[in-house]
Amino acid sequence: MAKTPEGIIKANCLRWLEKRGIFSWNNPSGVIHISADRWIRFGKKGSSDIIGVLPDGKFLAIETKSIKGRLSPEQKAFIEKVRGLGGVAILARSLRELDEALCANGYTFSDMPLFNELAAKKNSDDQVTQTITKGIK
Repeated sequence: MAKTPEGIIKANCLRWLEKRGIFSWNNPSGVIHISADRWIRFGKKGSSDIIGVLPDGKFLAIETKSIKGRLSPEQKAFIEKVRGLGGVAILARSLRELDEALCANGYTFSDMPLFNELAAKKNSDDQVTQTITKGIK
């Protein structure tokens, strides 16, 4: 994954989910230019960056964005479709947003008091992320 702000958020979210035993994976999609007149599309246009299955079997879709990143119309439609079919679809700009969205959907984790305590001390999201995901590679 690229070390763009969005790529870093995506990598941190994947490590966070893995640490909690949530079956999830990176879901790349896009277009590759093969030759002057040949392009190959892979993945579903608009599908979320991270796809997974929650412990109760619900489908999970997480779109990661930087602070300034915006959802495309296709990404908005994908999120609405997942939610409409009973899945959990999240826009995450930080681990805090991922945690809050999962909590809002009824999923909590035993190490969240540590996350909240660190956040209360006014640590940046990056510092909180480093502490929570420490040792996960």
